[in-house]
Amino acid sequence: MGPEPGCRRAPPAGDGAAGVRLLLVRHAKAVRKDRRIDDFDRELSERGRGDAPRTGRRLAGSGLEPDFVLCSPSRRTRQTWRLAASALEDPPPVVHDERLYRAPPGTLVSVLAERSPGLRTVGLVGHNPGIRELAAGLCGSGPAELLERVRAGFPTSGVVLIELPGGWESLSPGSGRVIACWSPGD
Repeated sequence: MGPEPGCRRAPPAGDGAAGVRLLLVRHAKAVRKDRRIDDFDRELSERGRGDAPRTGRRLAGSGLEPDFVLCSPSRRTRQTWRLAASALEDPPPVVHDERLYRAPPGTLVSVLAERSPGLRTVGLVGHNPGIRELAAGLCGSGPAELLERVRAGFPTSGVVLIELPGGWESLSPGSGRVIACWSPGD
């Protein structure tokens, strides 16, 4: 099955490099911050509960399913991945790593480098601003339209797929090629 119509995908890199792929997913829309609820425990809003399964269906329909998923342990990221994964025929294993909660890009890179060797496509479900900064920092090449979208922001339930021709060891600024970027509203 080919990509879903409308899925913004770029052709693979022309240099023949096999590389690995990093699938970044920002959690779905959460309820507003409230003094009575700790940020870690915020759940998905009604819109988020609708968008997360759409993200999963789009992943399933486009062939962008990861082999393994690293997920922040916050309530909203867990809910996002659970709802998205329900649309996948064979959901991948998932690890909820406390270091991913609202982590800066450097921490995200450290966790990926530690947990990803030997895997072809790894998903990372996380939070802004860290996940947005990671995407913008890694994407050094790709179609101009996709690069512009990545740098413009990372909406809730948004997905960015980055090819890393040099493998997981190459997680450094500008080392990736953006090959897909979308959100449920696209």
